[in-house]
Amino acid sequence: MSEARRYIVHGRVQGVGFRYYVAGEAQKLGVSGWVRNNLNGTVEAVAAGSPEQLARFHQSLRQGPRAARVDQVEVFPAEAEGIGARFRIEGSW
Repeated sequence: MSEARRYIVHGRVQGVGFRYYVAGEAQKLGVSGWVRNNLNGTVEAVAAGSPEQLARFHQSLRQGPRAARVDQVEVFPAEAEGIGARFRIEGSW
């Protein structure tokens, strides 16, 4: 059974490889969705998977890569429909 969550990650999470870390963790866990930087300095992610996969994904977000400092992770329900089968990085240039 697939569920979906939206995450907003606060802290020093931009310019430290956070999106690439999140995409790698999502791939390891087999969750689908996306991650992007927000203009306010947060990182936003939407992920779909089993409750166990999402619990591990949330744990990965709280940890972050070595150069990051995660102060808070907000979690909101999301719609699983339309997320797609892969995990992608949005807004990279």
